Amino acid sequence: MMIVLTGGGTGGHLAIVRCLLESVQRKNITCIYIGSQNGQDKAWFEKETRFKDKFFLSSQGVVNQSKFNKINSFLHILKLSKECRQIFKDYKVKAVISVGGYSAAPASFGALFSGIPLFIHEQNSKSGSLNKLLKPFSKKFFSAFEEDFTPYPVADKFFNHARIRKELKNIIFLGGSQGATFINELAIQLAPILNEKNINIIHQCGKNDLEKYKQIYQNLNIKADIFDFSPNLEEKMHMADLAISRAGASTLFELCANALPAIFIPYPYAAKNHQYFNAKFLQDQNLCQIFTQNSADADEILKTILNTNLESLSKGLQDIIKKNGSDILLEKILKLI
Repeated sequence: MMIVLTGGGTGGHLAIVRCLLESVQRKNITCIYIGSQNGQDKAWFEKETRFKDKFFLSSQGVVNQSKFNKINSFLHILKLSKECRQIFKDYKVKAVISVGGYSAAPASFGALFSGIPLFIHEQNSKSGSLNKLLKPFSKKFFSAFEEDFTPYPVADKFFNHARIRKELKNIIFLGGSQGATFINELAIQLAPILNEKNINIIHQCGKNDLEKYKQIYQNLNIKADIFDFSPNLEEKMHMADLAISRAGASTLFELCANALPAIFIPYPYAAKNHQYFNAKFLQDQNLCQIFTQNSADADEILKTILNTNLESLSKGLQDIIKKNGSDILLEKILKLI
């Protein structure tokens, strides 16, 4: 059987593709990846040898463009979908699994036009524009946030490095590989006080600001574990007892898998404010604290850091997500093909 995995643009989408790739490998199913020349798709998968083939098309985002450019972009997607239909025919594709993002548009439309079953995984609490548009036409729509619950695909390594936290010795600031200026500045504000209290700092500051923040910590005479990107983020999380983080869905569920309590400061300009609603999913179960960036106060955040019941939260997070989420998702799909 041949299936297509499509979607990407951001690390959150691509992490799900990688989980699904590992699942189809375990089932001895061959698959193709269709992504974009833009975004992070090529950086993640250009050298990936486990795909039967890979196609990086000239697709690009539609949502944030002017009306005229939206029309042109959509027409271009339809043109690329024709290329995808030929790929499906050449490789005798039986199903297309989309994880969303503009990278998924050509193959998703191509699947509909070819009469091939389209399965969609929505990673966030608020559906992206493409997923919302195509949901009624899909064979099945999967989400970890909706009533017809499907576990979020998270790599096993985050579960394997999980532990119950009891005492605050190490704190990790997570702004993603691109960095988050607000979280970076908050870390620097809090660093002298955390250092006084013998709380070690792990700080993902983003590739553009790495040297800047290395120098700032050096000037403060504070030893911190500063990095931009790590292929072994689960090891950094394992060391930490509390995270200060954005609330992208992949990060949120990786923290859950790792049983690492978090204080979330959602990115306020995310589409449909989905990061806030991602975090609210945990807050509604009394499993995290949320501070909005516009009203976040460093003193209040510090009080919350020092008064968080780590053990209670850590134990509660273990029940939020199951291991083998991508295997469960794939099993559901295979039954419908």
